[in-house]
Amino acid sequence: MIRVLIADDQAMVRQGFGALLAAQPDLLVVGDAADGAQAVAAARRFDPDVVLMDVRMPVLDGLAATRKLLGDGAVHRPRVLILTTFDLDDYVYEALRAGASGFLLKDAPAADLVHAVRVVAAGDALLAPAVTRRLIAEFAARPERHRPRPTELAALTPRETEVLRLIARGRSNQEIAADLVVAEQTVKTHVGRILTKLHLRDRAQAVVLAYETGLVAAGE
Repeated sequence: MIRVLIADDQAMVRQGFGALLAAQPDLLVVGDAADGAQAVAAARRFDPDVVLMDVRMPVLDGLAATRKLLGDGAVHRPRVLILTTFDLDDYVYEALRAGASGFLLKDAPAADLVHAVRVVAAGDALLAPAVTRRLIAEFAARPERHRPRPTELAALTPRETEVLRLIARGRSNQEIAADLVVAEQTVKTHVGRILTKLHLRDRAQAVVLAYETGLVAAGE
């Protein structure tokens, strides 16, 4: 079972999402929270696999809550899926930098929400929607985000570097396989090696790193 915690300041949203997820045979809603502080406390209490985290909440916003949950001192780090009503929101990009595994618009179809929870629970990142690519490109393009390329990038092979560039453009494993004319399993192997070499949790962090180091420029 995939254990899910729902954090949103609107009771109707919590109840609606909770009912939808609870109806799935492989999902278990272990709790909910009305603000970021409650979300952090509930996550530590219930040990969820995935936290659905609203961006704008009182007491502690979703970004601050995500940082607390995924910070260096955290004992258990759940996967965080950011929920937002905005398709271009600075908080979302910052949440990805903090370690969130992706984001989803609140008005997305019910099937997309269920799929998103399963995707991030499996250790992948939700980066396929075009809105995610737009958002990352928008905020990663800011000059203050760019830093010199870390020495870790030098550890990547030319093919791994190519795969990382495609990941940063929001391409799925299937799309990358088609672009490079290789098997999808080969792409999965490359992605795994990239994450290991760069000490990253998932594709979301890989995308952020690719933009911030200048490996990929916004608009490419």
